[in-house]
Amino acid sequence: MNAIEIRNLSKSFRGLYALDGLNMTVPVGAIYGFIGENGSGKSTTEKLICGHLVPDGGEIKLFGKNYTDPGVRVRVGALIENAGCFPGSSVYHNLRMQAINLNLEKPDEEIQRVLKIVRMEDNAQLKFKKCSLGMKQRVGIAMALLGDPALLILDEPINGLDADGMRLMREILVDITKNYGCTVLISSHLLGELEKIATHYGIIRQGKMIMEMTAKELEGRARVFVSLKTKDMDGAKTVLKQKFQDVRREEDYLRVYDVEDTESIVEHLIKNGHVVSEIHKNKIGLEEYYIELMSQKEG
Repeated sequence: MNAIEIRNLSKSFRGLYALDGLNMTVPVGAIYGFIGENGSGKSTTEKLICGHLVPDGGEIKLFGKNYTDPGVRVRVGALIENAGCFPGSSVYHNLRMQAINLNLEKPDEEIQRVLKIVRMEDNAQLKFKKCSLGMKQRVGIAMALLGDPALLILDEPINGLDADGMRLMREILVDITKNYGCTVLISSHLLGELEKIATHYGIIRQGKMIMEMTAKELEGRARVFVSLKTKDMDGAKTVLKQKFQDVRREEDYLRVYDVEDTESIVEHLIKNGHVVSEIHKNKIGLEEYYIELMSQKEG
């Protein structure tokens, strides 16, 4: 079963289409990285799934049922834009108000459960306005987790966080899926961070899904390359282009794409008077793959 199935979804604002025939599939248990440039339709899609907007056309199914089904709606938690907390109230009281709003049984137990998940159990009495950005994001996730949802939708939860905050957020999201059985849909511009946790990806452009793939499929599609340094980088590039098709200067390195045999590269350079001081084999990451994909679509 899939947590989200979207078919031919459209949404317009003042005659301009934000979504134009969008298709999307998010398997149960996935951490689905939702990727696209600003204005591509990510937030609109998330708001439609959450019922904050009404689509012009198309179909949204959650766990096999129409997204408007009351039994399905209670299984969705979301953090879109901000947590909507009262700055002068404590973390605990903000969660308490949301628990009451959701009419939860045993609200105190549920609050302690979600605080533990987001590593905030020692900060329950801290006023929300005193929380750091990372803590505020975790409080927002805690609010979204109240009621034990099966699907969690997060809009840019790691943007603006420092390295420690991003690490902690990654741990929490993996914990949510592995130990609490929750499917996570997460949008982010920090593709390097997303790559560390996502199991699936969807790339959206101008309101259309242009590619969906698993992390394993990304690994298989990512181009391999050899990066190296020499004393004369421009001269070495000219020599390498005599034998290899795709050679590029990338900052302080030369990259030879679609080649894994480092020995043939070193041998060719030495034969032409260039000594290699540093050499590595690698694959392009999600960010570079995305940039290449976008440039192909533009072309």
